[in-house]
Amino acid sequence: MMTVVHLFHDDPDSLLIGSRLPRRMAEAASPDDPPLEVFVFGAAQRRLGRDDTDLDRRFNAQVDDLLAAGIPVGACLTLARADGLEDALTTRGLTLTVARDAFLRYAREGATVIGF
Repeated sequence: MMTVVHLFHDDPDSLLIGSRLPRRMAEAASPDDPPLEVFVFGAAQRRLGRDDTDLDRRFNAQVDDLLAAGIPVGACLTLARADGLEDALTTRGLTLTVARDAFLRYAREGATVIGF
């Protein structure tokens, strides 16, 4: 069993709280707690790698903080390819997976999914 924070919406609260909460969860977790990962998809994924606004920069800095803390961050491979960001996101440390396959894995593993 695992916990997944799913970032989908691109409003300021969803992006900033959703990308900050996993780090706070990891800080408070005990060794017996289920593993934690983050999956970015949809409108939120379109913000990855952007620095047009302060919101974009803050969101991306928090994603980088998650990666630096060893929290796995995934995103949709199909969307990354469509946006021409496959190499950039992979180099950055994100795990790219077809979203359909990621969600099927979460269901099979009985994951708790927290959505933003």
